[in-house]
Amino acid sequence: MTQPAPPITPPIPQPESDFYWEKCKAHELWLRHCKACDQTYFYPRDICPDCFSRDTEWIQTNGRGIVHTFCIVHRAPVPAFRDRAPYVPAIVELEGGARMATNLVEVEPDPAVIKCGMAVEVVFEDLDEKISLPQFRPVS
Repeated sequence: MTQPAPPITPPIPQPESDFYWEKCKAHELWLRHCKACDQTYFYPRDICPDCFSRDTEWIQTNGRGIVHTFCIVHRAPVPAFRDRAPYVPAIVELEGGARMATNLVEVEPDPAVIKCGMAVEVVFEDLDEKISLPQFRPVS
């Protein structure tokens, strides 16, 4: 008899990302934007990774983007993901240019269906009372 998979360990918010996780819990996607070089970026941090400026701010996104790259995982690397396989980790390029590591959901894990450049939109998976993970599904 197979035991149920253990729960997925949620991310641990840090001071720089507390606002991000609060907004994800409200099912809103917010990113950092550099006012010095006009770049939007992910993951949340106070210093711009492009020009190293601290003149940054939070901006709300519309949660739309395109698949930049993806793969299909057929064998889970850890027991917590066993019941999810096959699943589709991806890099999504959001409108505004930020690229975000995520999962594609609500799509057949098939390379004939998923394509680079495919339009996607954010959806949220509530892991627990504190953390909601942004994931992306094809735009219908």
